[in-house]
Amino acid sequence: MRPEEPGQPGAVEERVGPRADGEPFFHPYHHPAAGWGAAKSVSKFLVRERALVEGPRAIMKMNHENGGFDCPGCAWPDDTKGLRLDLCENGVKHVTWEMTRKRVGREFFAAHSVGELAEWSDFALEDQGRLTEPMVYDPDSDHYVPISWRHAFDLVGRALRGLDSPNQASFYTSGRLGNEATFLYQLMARELGTNNLPDCSNMCHEASGRALDASLGTGKGTVDLQDWGTTDALFIMGVNAASNAPRMLTALAAAYKRGAQIVHVNPLIEAASRRTIIPHDFVDMAACHSTRTGTLNLQVRVGGDMALMRGISKAVLDQATADPKSLDQEFIDRYTSGFEDYRKVCEATSWEEIERQSGVSRADILRAARIYRDADRSIISWCLGVSQHEHGVDTVREIVNVLLLRGNLGREGAGPSPVRGHSNVQGNRTCGIDHRPTSQFLDRLATVCEIDPPREHGLDTVGTIRAMLRGDVKIFVGMGGNFALAAPDTRATYEALRNCDLTVQVSTKLNRSHLVHGRQALILPCLGRTEKDHQRCGIQSTSVEDSMSMVHLSVGMKKPASPHLLSEPAVIAGIARAALPDSTTPWAWYVEDYDRIRDTMAQVLDGFEDFNRRVRLPLGFRIRQPARELVFRTASGLADFSSAPLPDVVPAPGTLALGTMRSHDQWNTTIYSDNDRYRGIKNLRTLVFMNAADMRERGLAEFDPVDIESTAKDGSTRVLNGYLAIPYDLPRGCAAGYMPEMNVLIALCDYSEQSDQPLMKHIRATIRPAAAS
Repeated sequence: MRPEEPGQPGAVEERVGPRADGEPFFHPYHHPAAGWGAAKSVSKFLVRERALVEGPRAIMKMNHENGGFDCPGCAWPDDTKGLRLDLCENGVKHVTWEMTRKRVGREFFAAHSVGELAEWSDFALEDQGRLTEPMVYDPDSDHYVPISWRHAFDLVGRALRGLDSPNQASFYTSGRLGNEATFLYQLMARELGTNNLPDCSNMCHEASGRALDASLGTGKGTVDLQDWGTTDALFIMGVNAASNAPRMLTALAAAYKRGAQIVHVNPLIEAASRRTIIPHDFVDMAACHSTRTGTLNLQVRVGGDMALMRGISKAVLDQATADPKSLDQEFIDRYTSGFEDYRKVCEATSWEEIERQSGVSRADILRAARIYRDADRSIISWCLGVSQHEHGVDTVREIVNVLLLRGNLGREGAGPSPVRGHSNVQGNRTCGIDHRPTSQFLDRLATVCEIDPPREHGLDTVGTIRAMLRGDVKIFVGMGGNFALAAPDTRATYEALRNCDLTVQVSTKLNRSHLVHGRQALILPCLGRTEKDHQRCGIQSTSVEDSMSMVHLSVGMKKPASPHLLSEPAVIAGIARAALPDSTTPWAWYVEDYDRIRDTMAQVLDGFEDFNRRVRLPLGFRIRQPARELVFRTASGLADFSSAPLPDVVPAPGTLALGTMRSHDQWNTTIYSDNDRYRGIKNLRTLVFMNAADMRERGLAEFDPVDIESTAKDGSTRVLNGYLAIPYDLPRGCAAGYMPEMNVLIALCDYSEQSDQPLMKHIRATIRPAAAS
């Protein structure tokens, strides 16, 4: 299957970034991460967006306690000491992008048809600015036209009431949604009668949650930022921290300075694994003095992380025969189950197989194992490079196995630490966005909110797309995000959205999902996190949960982009009142004062007791993690070792394992430029990074055009044509390129049987010189 030309039915728009103003350029990046490069980039961005006053003002309020707003970018925790300027390059860009002075109102939509806008790049769409009023699609003119909020809510309400079953609707959530709106959103869906609550976590960390729940009885990590400040060894797996969680650089630099060992595990050696200059360290900035952020780099093959972890366990167990202190046998005997089975699995796994599957030599694995064994306290942290694989659940459980061997749980400076990518994506799940809710949660929701929630599991992201294609889901509501671009199998996702009777997108800016729509379509503009939220009882605050279970308040500082914007809770309440006219839930009363929502949440959600008082503490509060206290809510009542076999991740002859990733100048599907500074790229996104030997084997030189063909589980193929090959330091048999452009290569059937996640980090690809046109 080849993508059709942009602007045609079923088309896939491949050019998401701005039109490049120069020739493609590549030169390996050897400078420290952050530092003056980041400062220069931020300055240029502020000038481009004409935000030289508002931008710096926002910087002084972002991520600050007592009245600041939470960065709408990544979910890295705020500094526990109330650090000023606790921010990063991409966070400043993200906030400035939201605070733009540009506006998209009725005049814009009158001047541009949907057919015309479909031919624009995704950068150009978002660059038009903030949406200002609700709009409805007019099929006769192919334009969006204004609609009042009352009529918009009536339209959605009639459509939802007219369904044969509430399961014919699906309610998607982006991580941007605050906790209070999240709670109302899931309450509305469940009062309607469905658990169809797909979210962005279905595509990123679903494997992490399922694995941690199976091993430890909790779907979250157990460590906090203070643990990062005291640990002896950090293992950072499958994450490009300098771009995806840049404030992690502060913790890495501090760890190195106090003598901690830092092991980076990734197919690519990223800038964050070498050196950094922290921008708020003014002395280092003035002296251009950098600090190391790693002591060892291990370049696993794509999908080889589980084999690497198995090798570390095998080495520790082998050493224990001579030195029993290599294991924490007391911890194992008292707090775990399944150890002997796991020991046998490790003994039966040969070093040859471990080396073959991991792509790492035995000598380097032993070096990493020695670091782990010598450390009194260790943290293992990971991101999507670990989770977005067929065997993602098994890999995360293997990480937990490694931690359990030396009792790295339930004490300061030790434990598992998944890196959630998007601000409040973890809070969404905590506050009820889950297509597989527990009976305990539903029981409490039923009692407190006096509803009868459905008990059968709902649809996740992949399930929703399939159901829309079949016509089983007729209404799609997107609460933030850009579903059309974020989801896998772009062509199938487009077709699925167009097959709906109604699509509703709650958004701040124009994006592809507004142009790939159902037979009826609404754009409902909402407040951004930087903006003041005025309700009847005054200015409101919302809460968010970071990657380490800290919950704190966020208060907007800026006048809303338009007087016609509603807050996300107000939008949800408006839809709910129209769709559930007989509901006894006090929707309007909730929106008047978000403290009222929080009082209800405190009765429903574990760990949110006394919510309104605790969230107003200077740094908020941390949700209790039972596993941190060595209380395991598993069937055994203990931490369970896993004994899964190693998967075969070695590509078949002639094929490559291709992983998708973000560029540095990108946040999820939002593209700020066609540059990727930390990988040395300018003016280019339609590229594929390849091992130099793999390129020579195919007769390819730098910037040669190639055709990339993926083969799905069902044997179908998908092709991207004319991408440019870039030689890069990658293991043999591995390749990498940017999402969302490469999402077209990921078939809808290519999802993990363990987690149901799309296999965005492990595409079976064939790359060959481009065919002559």
